[in-house]
Amino acid sequence: MNPVNRLVVATRQAIHAALITTFLIAGGVFPAAADQPAKQIFGAAKLPAVLPARAIGFYSKGCLAGGIAIPTDGPTWQAMRLSRNRRWGHPDLIALVERLSREAAAHDGWPGLLVGDIAQPRGGPMLSGHASHQVGLDADVWLTPMPGRTLSATERENLSATSMLKKNTLFVDDRVWTQAHARLLMRAASYPEVERIFVHPGIKKKLCDSWSGDRAAMSKIRPYYGHHYHFHIRIKCPPGASGCRSQNPPPKGPGCDKSLAWWFTDEPWAPAKPKKETKPKPKKREIQLSDLPSACSLVAMAPGPGSEAEVTLGADPIARIARANANAASASAFGALPLPGRIPLPVPRPAR
Repeated sequence: MNPVNRLVVATRQAIHAALITTFLIAGGVFPAAADQPAKQIFGAAKLPAVLPARAIGFYSKGCLAGGIAIPTDGPTWQAMRLSRNRRWGHPDLIALVERLSREAAAHDGWPGLLVGDIAQPRGGPMLSGHASHQVGLDADVWLTPMPGRTLSATERENLSATSMLKKNTLFVDDRVWTQAHARLLMRAASYPEVERIFVHPGIKKKLCDSWSGDRAAMSKIRPYYGHHYHFHIRIKCPPGASGCRSQNPPPKGPGCDKSLAWWFTDEPWAPAKPKKETKPKPKKREIQLSDLPSACSLVAMAPGPGSEAEVTLGADPIARIARANANAASASAFGALPLPGRIPLPVPRPAR
């Protein structure tokens, strides 16, 4: 390569590096050092990426572009643990959670949902907690019904969800479990876009033993560790989405067979047997930005709504995308929030 070409390449690389740093700062994301874990980058983002809505990667290895936040309060839901800033999701998921809240209140005797973690503003690995919830297609919903009043900010941070289990057992406590719980779970599983509903094995067994209605969606309700005080909704990749990978379909049949009985043996709960190691284990490597799908680098770099970069870009397509996100009525059952040129932000929405 001659000196002139080398200079051109070096200049382009310098400009590219400068743009990355500028976008990271403008978008509310700290500059990403080569050895910085991905959770530090995505955990630092306070606002979503001003990009078309897109779930990128797999539930436990990906990120979210163009996410929107479920409002703090709705007619049939309230968001919990507001300080975590994990109420962001793909518009399809937010619309489904709102729909479930309305239909469960209207038909199932469930007064409203208490909504837990969904995803960070740009998805990605979290600083603590979940391994999944990275692409905006997972949501946790408490098994505690919404009270008939608006919870205070302090209550949303400190109120504990109710376990459905008898103390020190794997079985449901009939003093707290109701048929409304069962109807809520079966309704959630019935939606075609729902891929799985994760619950504690004891809850799955209770449904297997007592549900007398249509059991066609029972296979979607999957037993897993934890999930005795909340259930986890996972939806499929949106139709036509590129770069998003859904989970394999659950096994056929209701799942009330030997696969469920296994959870009530000692094996799932036994501590792992220590292995004789001849060499010390290497320190577990943190997931880096480069480990995620390449599109996640663009998500990390993109400006956030109302950022200096968005204003500077002016008539650039990225600004038009921001307005399209804000004005897309399909993003929510109640339409977009009145924030022209902005992605909907997490503020209360009036009841209609």
